[in-house]
Amino acid sequence: MASLPHMVDLYKYIVDVPDFPEPGIVFKDITPLLASPEAFLQAVDEMADPFTDSNVDIVVGIESRGFLLAGSIAERIGSGVGLVRKPGKLPRKTVSITYDLEYGTDSLEIHEDAFPGGASVLIVDDVLATGGTLAASSKLIEMAGGEVVGATMLMELTFLNGRSRFHGPLHAILSY
Repeated sequence: MASLPHMVDLYKYIVDVPDFPEPGIVFKDITPLLASPEAFLQAVDEMADPFTDSNVDIVVGIESRGFLLAGSIAERIGSGVGLVRKPGKLPRKTVSITYDLEYGTDSLEIHEDAFPGGASVLIVDDVLATGGTLAASSKLIEMAGGEVVGATMLMELTFLNGRSRFHGPLHAILSY
């Protein structure tokens, strides 16, 4: 991990927003963490650290906050960057997957040629909740020829047990 002047308490940079996006939900707002150079760089270092020697070819960020973290993590571990997007956002031929949410379904896409030669892939996102998006992204990456070697998250909502839906090394630096 890169040396930082001093470690900060990253929990202090997460703001609870009650009743967003709907009543009864407490949204974990990460924008104060992203806005602080010290907190952001520390978070990226902590997320990248377990994977610095894992020979990851491509770090895949999940739309959209995962994009903000994936590029910096890829730089730290010397990898390229890939994107898992919502439907209709990628310009070339894609593979897609539809998966269940608590309140319906959603879909994700990736370029079908995103992983030449079976590239090793690290998945990055901001929050692991129920695990549906992570599990779908992992399957999508495999459908496109990539080999998922792990996942790293800024935070995990442990009470939702999303970790159980991912089979592989999973690292989260904040837990709720």
